[in-house]
Amino acid sequence: MPFVKVQKNKAYYKRYQTKFRRRREGKTDYRARKRLVSQDKNKYSTPRHRLVVRITNHYVIAQVLKSAIEGDSVVAAAYSSELPRYGLKVGLKNYAAAYATGLLVARRLLTTMGMDKTYKGNEKVTGEVVKTAHTNDAGRIREFWVKEINADRKPFRAVLDIGTRAATTGARIFGALKGASDGGLDVPHNNKRFPGYNREAKEYDAGKHKARIFGNHVGVYMQELSKKKPEEFAKRFSTFIAAGVNPAKMEDLYKSVHAAIRANPQAVDKKAFTKRPAHPKRRTLDERKKAVASKKASRLQQLAAARAAAAAAAGDDDE
Repeated sequence: MPFVKVQKNKAYYKRYQTKFRRRREGKTDYRARKRLVSQDKNKYSTPRHRLVVRITNHYVIAQVLKSAIEGDSVVAAAYSSELPRYGLKVGLKNYAAAYATGLLVARRLLTTMGMDKTYKGNEKVTGEVVKTAHTNDAGRIREFWVKEINADRKPFRAVLDIGTRAATTGARIFGALKGASDGGLDVPHNNKRFPGYNREAKEYDAGKHKARIFGNHVGVYMQELSKKKPEEFAKRFSTFIAAGVNPAKMEDLYKSVHAAIRANPQAVDKKAFTKRPAHPKRRTLDERKKAVASKKASRLQQLAAARAAAAAAAGDDDE
């Protein structure tokens, strides 16, 4: 047998460092997190907020978090599972739903902070990137991604946190980013990752992005599939058909959803309408014995009635 060199010897295990649990599970990119969370020392305890967007198999989650030594805390959160309350019952994880979820978390946060009247965001959706500049008292120019600027109270700034997902052009994560930006949050970005951007020509078509925001791409696909493959259309869009969604009026649907979100972005208190059923009182030994005795008596009565019926039927046959 040839000689085999032992690679993982005692010296190896002395040098080996186990990765963090969330790094081993592939949930957290700590290299990116350090750059998102770290704050200048001269800013003391000023928190640095992050717009965290996560997409599951069924829903879109948008949260605004702030980090501390003991961990992250949620400042505001919105879920696409809340969109049926605003009139959108189907398609809760596509690009249009991601935009609506980002808009909801932005309006909810600004309402909580008392800034919803000052920073209304972009009420007319065009798909364009809104960017303005403001000169402070020190003569420093700072850029903002919201239209209205109040010198007394600056816009609420948050940086985008996409987690371990790839930053591909047209991804739904950037739909939530655009929704939050149009909702009044100051989230630094550009148009290079939005739908409608041509990387080779370095041109941006805001009209294509607007069509995605209003779900027109879904409506066009529904119309084409209904004409070419009606059976597949009925199977694939069964929930849309049951909800009565008209593919020709997809833009009107999402406009009404955006208006409803702006009218009332507050979250519903689930404790107000979900009440846990009270546990029944534990029975005593005598109560349990009585219950068993009553069950036995009722069963014996059923058996006696069945035997009497069988005997009566046998007597009729003999006659």
